[in-house]
Amino acid sequence: MQNDYTITPDQSELGKKAEYDPHYNPDKLFPIPRKLNREKINVPTKLPFYGFDIWNHYEVSWLNQKGKPVVGLAEIIYNCESPNIIESKSMKLYFNSFNNTQIKNADVLQSIVTKDLSARVGAEVIVKIIPVADFKQEHVFQGFQGECIDELDIDCSVYTIDPTFLHTEETSADEILYTDLMKSNCLVTNQPDWGSVQIAYHGKKINRAGLLRYIVSFRNCNEFSEQCIERIYMDIMKYCQPENLAVYGRFTRRGGLDINPYRSSQKAHPQDLRFSRLCRQ
Repeated sequence: MQNDYTITPDQSELGKKAEYDPHYNPDKLFPIPRKLNREKINVPTKLPFYGFDIWNHYEVSWLNQKGKPVVGLAEIIYNCESPNIIESKSMKLYFNSFNNTQIKNADVLQSIVTKDLSARVGAEVIVKIIPVADFKQEHVFQGFQGECIDELDIDCSVYTIDPTFLHTEETSADEILYTDLMKSNCLVTNQPDWGSVQIAYHGKKINRAGLLRYIVSFRNCNEFSEQCIERIYMDIMKYCQPENLAVYGRFTRRGGLDINPYRSSQKAHPQDLRFSRLCRQ
């Protein structure tokens, strides 16, 4: 991408009182370089994982050519190899700028959003705009596939990230585990981010009590959702050394948006995960 949309946080509306622009304004979007946060968790330039970020936006609205409101949903997917992410508050402000903007139809809106996001993310972004009238049925999961580890009777007293909780046992395992106890805080606004995390792996059996204590230790950390999932992936790889690993986070929505990062040691297929939201979302 040739355009440079980079601005510094102090020039943005992040963490500040922001006015909603009721008319189309792509400048509301605020891209953040991934490398800034990846350097903090020792992710090399040549990524050690595959993956993507899935966003679902449930508060999309625009005006048709007669001025009548249309409401819908948006699905946004981009690869984890993209140089930038979009800060979530700015994504909300951007979509709200369509509220009083006349758009011919959902396909036109989809083209506009695809162009704007791709330019700022610095890579191809797949966007799907679905008017509510066309959205007949959505598959909602009660919980992740796999075994939930939340019923383990453990003591917890560490609420800052501690990967030393992670360790393996002598036996091998090929299993899928998940927890609904994930909580972190937004790096910019300090607002809580609630989520569920699924960990699928093959290798030495990961001690479940240690894994749950590790996830709980994110409780007071300040990181973006994408960074949290990448940190979990990197820490499990370092301390448990599985042969294969996939970490999938699904975070509850704020401002109508949920963010769902997926990172895997094997090539992933986002179409297998689309619009399969958890009941918490």
